[in-house]
Amino acid sequence: MGEPSPHDNHILKALPEDERDRLFPHLSLVSMPLGMVLYESGETLRHIYFPTDSIISLLYVMKDGASAEIAVVGNEGAIGVALFMGGETTPSRAIVQSAGSAYRLDRKRLKLEFDRHGQMLTVLLRYTQALITQMAQTAVCNRHHSVNQQLCRWLLLSLDRLTSNKLKMTQELIANMLGVRREGVTAAAGELQRAGVIRYSRGKITVLDRAKLEQFSCECYSVVKKETDRLLNGH
Repeated sequence: MGEPSPHDNHILKALPEDERDRLFPHLSLVSMPLGMVLYESGETLRHIYFPTDSIISLLYVMKDGASAEIAVVGNEGAIGVALFMGGETTPSRAIVQSAGSAYRLDRKRLKLEFDRHGQMLTVLLRYTQALITQMAQTAVCNRHHSVNQQLCRWLLLSLDRLTSNKLKMTQELIANMLGVRREGVTAAAGELQRAGVIRYSRGKITVLDRAKLEQFSCECYSVVKKETDRLLNGH
């Protein structure tokens, strides 16, 4: 495979030619290895990242070290929305969940483009609305739905951001993402495997039957998917 292109990210791809000509020369391609922390809670953000084939988890981390995922971001979006929202910092941690690459842009260049009130502003604001929807639905899902349903939702959201049906992820990491006990994830993954939905082996999950996975998931996945498509597919 060749080097990732800025067009592999949906936000960058949606920009008109004049905005691409201004921004693309200032983009830096960066490697995103598994487990890399892009920023910690409370840190001042200096860059915005546009993933191409990587997936980043936004986690809320408690004082005792416990964590739970509040959103996943892949090639549909960007990491660092606090930069153009005016906050500069965020209480979440951003960590690479699936290795790959991303294009990075410094905050000064982003703000200059944002202040032009062009397509970049429009697409980023619409993406932020989609991200807020995902965060809100995740909170509801974690409160009201079973670990099995949460796992299905998480797998589907991850699949939407990958080009294959394979994920590299241990059950312990999934448990940390969902904020549940590892035993619960083990039991849920076992049920999906026995139903022929997934194959799990040595930290690798292969989705064998996506249609059935969607049937087993709660309504939360479809709510997030529908809103994300509504907000972003037109761009």
